[in-house]
Amino acid sequence: MKKIITIVMLYLVSLTCLAEHAVIMHPSSSETLDTGNIAKIFLGKTKTFPSGERALPINQDNSQAIRKDFDEKVLNKSTSQIKAYWSKRIFTGKGTPPEDVANAAEVIDLVANNTNAIGYIDASLVTDAVKVVAKF
Repeated sequence: MKKIITIVMLYLVSLTCLAEHAVIMHPSSSETLDTGNIAKIFLGKTKTFPSGERALPINQDNSQAIRKDFDEKVLNKSTSQIKAYWSKRIFTGKGTPPEDVANAAEVIDLVANNTNAIGYIDASLVTDAVKVVAKF
């Protein structure tokens, strides 16, 4: 029985690792973004999209598994490196981190109602209320 539980747990973990995630924006957005643009926005290195429009990045809470995936795959940093990065930027007055929200539903709601917002969710949760601009 213990062996079966272990196999099921490994299967579930592997499904999480294989899940595709989507970077989303308001459906009216005409922005074309690559991973580099997205990383610069979420790291506060730029406050605007390539078009010059103001960018409002939305992070999912650290308790969400997708946050770790985003930090590692898009920002190329571990969650602890991101925490240290923002601590330094805040201390030196060079920026504030993106707003954190509790879950994907909140990301969708904020992005759907704000033309400048950008966030990320599990690709299976994408609705017509948002537009996918990248996947990771």
